[in-house]
Amino acid sequence: MELLQIGSIEMRLNRKAIKNLHISVLPPDGRVRISAPERMTDTAIRMAVISRIPWIRKQQSEFAKQPRQSDREMVSGECHYVWGRPHRLNLVERLGRHEVTVGGGKVHLYVKPGTSVENKALVLSEFYRDALKVRIGALLGEWQAQIGVETAGWGVKKMKTKWGSCNTISRRILLNLELAKKPPECLEFVLVHELVHLLERNHNDRFKAYMDEFLPDWRERRNLLNSMPLGHSSWGY
Repeated sequence: MELLQIGSIEMRLNRKAIKNLHISVLPPDGRVRISAPERMTDTAIRMAVISRIPWIRKQQSEFAKQPRQSDREMVSGECHYVWGRPHRLNLVERLGRHEVTVGGGKVHLYVKPGTSVENKALVLSEFYRDALKVRIGALLGEWQAQIGVETAGWGVKKMKTKWGSCNTISRRILLNLELAKKPPECLEFVLVHELVHLLERNHNDRFKAYMDEFLPDWRERRNLLNSMPLGHSSWGY
């Protein structure tokens, strides 16, 4: 991947077998990624990017203003989100197996005495993973039938710059682990978004028409998702 510098903005340029140039501004720090047709000249790329500089700076400004969670220390009283709602962490050290329960506006994290911060975070991460898988499993059958597609498989993964991804060749979709912290309607939006990619690979008018048909309020859900507090490694759609 090449580096392209225009003024104070450094961008990563990736030449691909595509027809049109695409510019993405990625959270958390607004880094810029450009996908350009393989035969597009450097001059043409620069001219296209320069025309979008005001838009790029606006996107970077929006990311800079977006609220972020503080560093996770895994101590009692710390705020953690579950399905879009803030909960206070209640850390309980005890003998026996590690466990997470949610209730009374709190996330109760049971760990053995002396458990490291990293392992506490891992226990909580596995709780999120299990909760997310259960909810995805409940949604997937309904939406595959409604959209008229079928995946070859799906999974949950920590991703740095995407809420989800779809490999249209293998027909597999991946969803970001962080979605367990977001409102349920956001998860549904991302799932539908990735399933629609099995009908249309690109984010073009045809893709948007499918989204309008299957999930008419998808723009509101997307805006809600991108307005939620960000973690330290951040995401965007």
